[in-house]
Amino acid sequence: MTLMPTGRPRLAGKVAVITGAGSSGPGLGTGKAASILFAREGAQVLLVDRNAQAAAETEAVIREEGGTASVLAADVTLASDCAAIADAAIARYGGLHILFNNVGITGPGGPTDVEESVWDNVLDVNLKSMMLTTKYAVPKMIDAGGGSIINMSSIAGVRAGSGAASLPYSASKAGVIGMSETMAVHLGRDNVRVNVIAPGHIYTPMVGGTMEPQTRERRRKAGPLGVEGNAWDIAYAALFLASDESRWVSGIVLPVDAGLLAATPLAMYTRIREGE
Repeated sequence: MTLMPTGRPRLAGKVAVITGAGSSGPGLGTGKAASILFAREGAQVLLVDRNAQAAAETEAVIREEGGTASVLAADVTLASDCAAIADAAIARYGGLHILFNNVGITGPGGPTDVEESVWDNVLDVNLKSMMLTTKYAVPKMIDAGGGSIINMSSIAGVRAGSGAASLPYSASKAGVIGMSETMAVHLGRDNVRVNVIAPGHIYTPMVGGTMEPQTRERRRKAGPLGVEGNAWDIAYAALFLASDESRWVSGIVLPVDAGLLAATPLAMYTRIREGE
């Protein structure tokens, strides 16, 4: 059967779980942007965040616009909380069709100075959490006839993506890619699609509080497009992967990075030096 445009909202009739649905500081994070956008497109959205107040701010925006959303405070590194997330989607909205694993943290350290505790924490939050949420969400998705899982990685999961070493972050984001490809293969016959978004140097609250203006400008100039990315750029990519428009897309890594992964450092050297 060929899907044809219907004029309906792109996520009408779907229930979405978004983790990290509250921004981590002033401004708009990717989870908040995606939650607002998914609700605008007709989804009922379960807003999951360890910080309930941050998620409540997202909920307020959605409700003001006439959308449907509710908050669930949860720690996605805990199996019991991840089981509760899946159960809450069923109890509140009667199904589960979309899981956007958006939670992520950074952690310093290079090959010779990384702290074991930092490594463990970053891998738990960035990688193990996605395994756990998926483990408990997939049976609900199968009951609903299938669904879409979107896992947040990074260009740092593909190649070294920043000047400062963050070995735990890069390892976790590379792990997300390998894990997601395996999930896509083994869940395909259940009509559950699994895809990855790999953001480039976007500017969000996660980095905004600590970044020097000159670093921000270098990041902008490093991409061939020469335009700074933001949370909406990621949210719209997630919307496509969540919708039935991508019904034949599974197991991919989608860079959203102003073309950065297509370029070598030498290709962009002159533009960065000349300040274009």
